[in-house]
Amino acid sequence: MKRRIIALVGLCGVGICQAQMPIVQTIYTADPAPMVHEGVLYLFTGHDEDDAPDERFVMHDYRCFSTTDMVNWTDHGAVLDIREVFDWSGGDANAAQCIQRNGKFYYYVSTANTKGPGGVALGVAVSDSPFGPYKDALGKALVTNDQTAYAKHSWDDLDPTVFIDNDGRAFLYWGNNACYFAELNEDMVSLKSGISNVPLTKEAFGPDFEEAPWIYRRGDQYYLWYASSIPESIHYSVAETPVGPWKYGGEVMDKQETSGSNHPGVIDYKGRSYLFYQTDSLPNGIDKRRSVCIEEFKYNPDGSIPKLARTPAAVAPVDTLDPRKRTEAETMAVGQGVETEKNDAVGVFVTDIDQADYIQIRNVDFGATSPKSFDASVASEKVGGTIDVRLDSPYGRLLATVDVGDTGGLQNWKTATSPVRSVTGVHDLYLVFGCLDDAQFNVDWWIFK
Repeated sequence: MKRRIIALVGLCGVGICQAQMPIVQTIYTADPAPMVHEGVLYLFTGHDEDDAPDERFVMHDYRCFSTTDMVNWTDHGAVLDIREVFDWSGGDANAAQCIQRNGKFYYYVSTANTKGPGGVALGVAVSDSPFGPYKDALGKALVTNDQTAYAKHSWDDLDPTVFIDNDGRAFLYWGNNACYFAELNEDMVSLKSGISNVPLTKEAFGPDFEEAPWIYRRGDQYYLWYASSIPESIHYSVAETPVGPWKYGGEVMDKQETSGSNHPGVIDYKGRSYLFYQTDSLPNGIDKRRSVCIEEFKYNPDGSIPKLARTPAAVAPVDTLDPRKRTEAETMAVGQGVETEKNDAVGVFVTDIDQADYIQIRNVDFGATSPKSFDASVASEKVGGTIDVRLDSPYGRLLATVDVGDTGGLQNWKTATSPVRSVTGVHDLYLVFGCLDDAQFNVDWWIFK
């Protein structure tokens, strides 16, 4: 995996500070599902495996990333593995969405049903935390292929999207080459209504409804975004009620010829509106190895949505990062060459570090008074290496150099410290790693003091 990341950013040099799409460079991500909870934006994604062949998707787990500034994303690792949670599943993970209600987090997934009527089914898992652990809420599928009386194919029950209206009513939409919906009970794990078929007319959905619905409300208008045709473009429809009738709104994003699929996820955060979508833009990316990107947009005065282009540039930050608070090393705008792992002892940490790899953290506010020192939690089994802390580029002004000695093992964590040269104001921060050929070390967190 490391080589593909180097291919992505190695030629960008100093200019990398503004090239941040896709937002995750350490793994392939797909089917974005953003959620805002208590001031934090959580992004749930599928995870395309590195060895996915050209002819089929290979996904087994769902990942979670979070941000408060829209440019630095904290990797929380795998939060739900289909193979571990749903014993009725065939082990394949398709598109999903998570939503919070009454202190619980409900994760709606689509996967093969091996202990029922067959075909693709919808399941729901529940947790007390967005990070899990999640457990199967029912011990069986919530929606099976034989329940959808209008089903045309065994794969109709794909891509669930869930929405809670202002009056507390909850709705579940889903479909591939078809679109269905049902109202949920307040328990969020049972259907209050029967399953209804949404007519896929040109008046409702324009040239074609393929898959990947995403429903939400803005003001008095309801929006249903979706992917159209293959290779897929992104479109939307509007309605005056959460159950339609729907009226076609227009195309939002053109098809990407090199990648067959797309999947919209739309959210408002800190007064701005964002479309999350997917491309194959990481090196070695293909239709079966996708990556999540973002575009900020503004609604037109009449509520319509403008046509959006794919851009490699990062969206504008909506907040700064405080370097005097402990920051997880897996919080980054760009990860050059590095990878992340997760264990029970420290959670997610940065690993597989080679010479000249680096992490970029954007919009770091040092304030008017310079810190005195820089600490990092590190683990090494040999000589270790160094962490150069630089400003505004991987080659920028050197603030500090941390020597990483032998800590006694790659999971034996110690705090390494360096004095800091004077720094104030807002900067991008780079942690640039130096290693001997056979040296290895991991990083868990860092802080300025």
